[in-house]
Amino acid sequence: MMKTLIIIPVYNESASIGRIIEEICDKFPAYDILVVNDASADDSGAIAEATGKAIVVNLPYNLGIGGAVQTGFKYAREHDYDVALQFDGDGQHQVSEISKLLTVIQEGDADVVIGSRFNEKSGGFKTLAIRRIGIWIFQMFSYMMIRQRITDHTSGFRAYNRRSILFLANHYPTDFPEPEVVILLGRNHFVMKEVFTQMLRRQGGVSSIPLAKGPYYMMKVLLAMFMASIRSRIITDNEKY
Repeated sequence: MMKTLIIIPVYNESASIGRIIEEICDKFPAYDILVVNDASADDSGAIAEATGKAIVVNLPYNLGIGGAVQTGFKYAREHDYDVALQFDGDGQHQVSEISKLLTVIQEGDADVVIGSRFNEKSGGFKTLAIRRIGIWIFQMFSYMMIRQRITDHTSGFRAYNRRSILFLANHYPTDFPEPEVVILLGRNHFVMKEVFTQMLRRQGGVSSIPLAKGPYYMMKVLLAMFMASIRSRIITDNEKY
């Protein structure tokens, strides 16, 4: 079995984090859990620690989702994990679907697997129409940049092999990481695949993308994606990850 770490970035998600840890341990007892508490104002970190079933890193100040996830990659690199899985702490992902992503990684079919809400039709919980429009724009934009159609750029449910862990421990974006990292990975010839996963209603915390700031967020993310697309490749022909 490949040594696997589940990274859960947490910010003010005390309503859901304890249940998520317990459920992961129940269904996947062989995997380690790392909770990166991004200086939450509530007791998210304390609840995670109280379970006794997760390694908890309490950041001294808020780094944002990019810094929190990169902390997880650095931990995975330093402790020689073969696979890392990012799993949001707000309760929107289903623990039972973790195996969908990990199977693709374990079979060696991709460097990165993204859990997508949009690559199959579903009658489950749907995001607001304005958010779906934004995600469609990201899809079209990234296809122009890297010639790969990724349907769910903002998904926080992703699995990574050892090669991508080593790369992202050093190069994970900080401001708008999920959409930007798709371009970064594509430009550096990592193989990305998507598998369909259901999305549930948020059980804790609040969205990092306020609806009122949607247009502003969209423009900044598109700019970040464009800048990532025109950067020189980070991995050279003589460099291995």
